[in-house]
Amino acid sequence: MKFSVVISTYNRLNLLQRAIESAWNQTIECEVVVADDCSSDDTQTYLKSLGDKVVYHRNEVNLGHAATVNAGVAKASGDWIKFLDDDDYLAPNCIEEMAKAIALHPDAVICSCVAAQVDGNEVELSRTPQVGPGLAFYIPQADIHYGMLLELVPFGTPVQVACRRDAFLQTGGWDSTLDANCDDIDSWIRIAQFGDAIFFNQCLAYRTIWPGAYNQKFSLSRRLATNILMKQKIYALVNEQHRSKIPGFQDIKNYLKLHWTLVALKQKNIKSFVSMIDPSILSPQSWKFLLTAASSRRSQGQNSEVRKLVLIES
Repeated sequence: MKFSVVISTYNRLNLLQRAIESAWNQTIECEVVVADDCSSDDTQTYLKSLGDKVVYHRNEVNLGHAATVNAGVAKASGDWIKFLDDDDYLAPNCIEEMAKAIALHPDAVICSCVAAQVDGNEVELSRTPQVGPGLAFYIPQADIHYGMLLELVPFGTPVQVACRRDAFLQTGGWDSTLDANCDDIDSWIRIAQFGDAIFFNQCLAYRTIWPGAYNQKFSLSRRLATNILMKQKIYALVNEQHRSKIPGFQDIKNYLKLHWTLVALKQKNIKSFVSMIDPSILSPQSWKFLLTAASSRRSQGQNSEVRKLVLIES
């Protein structure tokens, strides 16, 4: 099994160098692919100086985040793709731990790990929650979209996720119409149609939280609209065996409106709060869904009625 670390970048050479170093420093060998979205800084000069230590692709014009990721995967030769944005980085044992678990469960097509969220000085701020039992476990394909719909299966951001390259290509890659606004989540939804998922309760990745992040440029109302679109896609893919246990889609939509209205209130974003407030958020079902999701996240999603969790490593 061969891994390719695909790093997408645009005008952030100082951060890119850290991302590349984290790929080079893996405890098992992997291919390093850098996809450059036509940077105007010294990125091209630096990457060309590395010779065959990296596989380098440069867009002729600026195409955006999603298209750049797709170009990087097209250049990769690994069986598995480890995604990495230029402002994030990997723990040295990330690829090794993923490879060991995949070898034990070859039907997997996607995996995700715990990530530490760090500031610009690499000081840890928080960690994404653990999910389920042990250090690593898998979820059968038939249960994945049900778990995603109920927010018990959080694949997370690119730094947390790896997928099988052939599954990625079957889906057609990332959707450029979303471009950095859930283009990753949209991809995980589609990849999960082709096999099982593995989750790692180990911190194998580091995500930088800072004002220059791509997703900071989207308004809360736009993020709400995209969140609703993602739920629609997941809803359509929930396996038939779970259909009788899921709420109606309008209830899910009302819950999302409630969630993002509360986010706006918490951020003291009065303009967004006023624009998003809607009578539907007063629905008892909306609050029930919100409280259930919060409770499930606090208990680390270990409700056996919701998902079959199969331990693959202790």
